[in-house]
Amino acid sequence: MTRKLGILISGRGSNMQALVEGSRRPDAPYTVALVASDKPEAAGLAWAATHGIATFAQSPKGMAKADYEAAIDAALRDAGVEAIALAGYMRLLSDDFVARWRGRIVNIHPSLLPLYKGLDTHARAIAAGDSHGGCSVHIVTEELDGGEVLGQARVPILADDTPDALAQRVLAEEHRLYPRIVAQWLCR
Repeated sequence: MTRKLGILISGRGSNMQALVEGSRRPDAPYTVALVASDKPEAAGLAWAATHGIATFAQSPKGMAKADYEAAIDAALRDAGVEAIALAGYMRLLSDDFVARWRGRIVNIHPSLLPLYKGLDTHARAIAAGDSHGGCSVHIVTEELDGGEVLGQARVPILADDTPDALAQRVLAEEHRLYPRIVAQWLCR
């Protein structure tokens, strides 16, 4: 059975693109029903539209968080979305939104969770002297980056690494990991 996936983005949407490409494999258990963003100017929206995917954009500026999330929720439901993947979506979801979609939202985070929740993950891993950074796909809960980890990819930290250099290598792994883990998750 093919499930309808909604993807939330805030920027260029490179992980969204990887998920879309993953959805086009013959054995993919999902299709991308909607790409939604909190930034109407997000480059990923234009990419999705040119690839025949429905889009929705709503700036939260001047709106109460509950009203903004109600608009996103309505767009997802109108598109028949059954599960949500966050792909560079830079807004924290409210506990109420998470509760409405409990167990049906995943995120990709650029660290080996439970290490380095939140921002600046690559700089923090380098500063700690870690041998590896990486990325994790996890279920979204009310706790920031705290839900069940569904899969990870490890990336060696090189002696002369900068946060930007490490971020580029981790991003390449994110693009490989996310579609595979989303497909597995939707089949459980």
